Amino acid sequence: MNVKAQPNHTELLEYQTVRLQDLIKEIIECCENRKLYEFQKFGLPYAQLKCLMLFNGERYLTFKTLAERLEVAKSRVTKLVSELLDKGLVDRIEDPKDGRVKLLSLSPKGVKMTKIIEIFQKDIHRKILLQMTPEERRNMLSYVEFLHSAMEAVKEELV
Repeated sequence: MNVKAQPNHTELLEYQTVRLQDLIKEIIECCENRKLYEFQKFGLPYAQLKCLMLFNGERYLTFKTLAERLEVAKSRVTKLVSELLDKGLVDRIEDPKDGRVKLLSLSPKGVKMTKIIEIFQKDIHRKILLQMTPEERRNMLSYVEFLHSAMEAVKEELV
């Protein structure tokens, strides 16, 4: 009788670890390629695009809030905002309650640009989902949510 040997638990876990690592690397590379495509399509480096998208649903943001949300130094935000001001995508005004604080808001051009970017990104994700059956979409979303939770749990262990 010819019975194939089953890999032991350690070998299986090692294979799965490497496979997960490779898949995540490939997904990140795909996302990086999309960032490059978005830069070419919209003429905005990813940092500027990300900064613009933080205004979604917000009338005003401060430099400090942007720095916290982007997880960068305030000096980096100053440069980003300067570039967005030069492109006419954001406006800077003084806070009526505190003249020392500068508020930032999307300009009409910035509002239009963020809507275009949002529609573009939503369309990409819709196209991805349309590659699957409704059941596959349900399963995939469930597993991605589970993966995200597991990644957050491991991140908490590392901190």
